[in-house]
Amino acid sequence: MLRIAMAAIWLLAATPVFAQVQPFPASFVQQDIQTNGTTLHVRVGGNGPAVVLLHGYGETGDMWAPLAADLMHDHTVVVPDLRGLGLSDRPAGGYDKKTQGHDIAGLLDALKIGEVDLVTHDIGNMVGYAFAAENRSRVKRFVLMDAPLPGIGPWDEILKSPLLWHFRFGGPDMERLVAGRERIYLDRFWNEFSANPGKFSEASREHYARLYALPGAMHAGFAQFAAFDQDVIDDRAFLAEGKLTMPVLAIGGAASFGPTMAVVMRAAATNVTEAVVPESGHWLMEEQPAATVKLVREFLDAAG
Repeated sequence: MLRIAMAAIWLLAATPVFAQVQPFPASFVQQDIQTNGTTLHVRVGGNGPAVVLLHGYGETGDMWAPLAADLMHDHTVVVPDLRGLGLSDRPAGGYDKKTQGHDIAGLLDALKIGEVDLVTHDIGNMVGYAFAAENRSRVKRFVLMDAPLPGIGPWDEILKSPLLWHFRFGGPDMERLVAGRERIYLDRFWNEFSANPGKFSEASREHYARLYALPGAMHAGFAQFAAFDQDVIDDRAFLAEGKLTMPVLAIGGAASFGPTMAVVMRAAATNVTEAVVPESGHWLMEEQPAATVKLVREFLDAAG
């Protein structure tokens, strides 16, 4: 009853916010699905072979609306909010990416979906890699966008970038610092990781800041980063079992990871195609949505 009441309050408060970003097509069904000891908020629409879209930090599954609208014509599109983020539940633990990979496996089992294509961004890359490494026959194609994998390839060098200080930022004092100032904290990501900060619209900023200001959301966000040490251990164990062999598309923003995204994935997979999106930083779906959708569509259509 408490969950229903809280959801009702949130929907009443958030209706204007949801109207500010590109909505998913009206045919998409939004539902909450129990999986792996938590509950994920999921959008499902379209028909055909399944594709799963996993978001990253500073956003929710809402970021994928333009891609979902394209893929729904010949795919069943599954778009969850990761545990702790968006409208998904915020369990006390389980923010290591291996556990979240189990979330995705359980979600697909609940939807009676077997094989999938996988498209991921940022933290979603890390969850997607864990899922793919443990479900190698289940993932047909894998697209990763503009973020490293803990413990894989040039991870130690990537950690030296001063832009990534937030990887070690967290804990109760840090949560108190950002409480009520979520927008200020998140603007730093949207501005510094963009080729042109104006491409990350004010409407989107208001929308995501509102979601990250929900009770427990920032705590869960910090927990995603605090789990990186465990993710390193898990990812290196996955890699010891062999590289991924499904076709992989590694996309970097020219003003962000660029070709380094492919360097990361060549350390983890045997069949990697490199793509760099011009005039884009980290936020590919906001900065260059048409170019990004085109790359993903062509890869999913062409890959064997």
